[in-house]
Amino acid sequence: MPIVTIQVTREGSSPERDAVTAEEKADLIAGVSQLLLDVLHKPIDSTFVVIEEVEIENWGWGGLPVRTFRERRTAGR
Repeated sequence: MPIVTIQVTREGSSPERDAVTAEEKADLIAGVSQLLLDVLHKPIDSTFVVIEEVEIENWGWGGLPVRTFRERRTAGR
């Protein structure tokens, strides 16, 4: 019984959205389940997929909170 955890940032997939949509999550679940079936021959009905949304305040990049990193990267252009 495979268990797959997907972490996504809680920013959405476009500027006007602040989270991943239910449809996008369903597509991720279907795609990962199919991949495990195709590669490892694990039955889809035995595969669990967990999607965790990570608030932007709870992750960093390059040793900085992600907002600070992005601001510095943009200012450096």
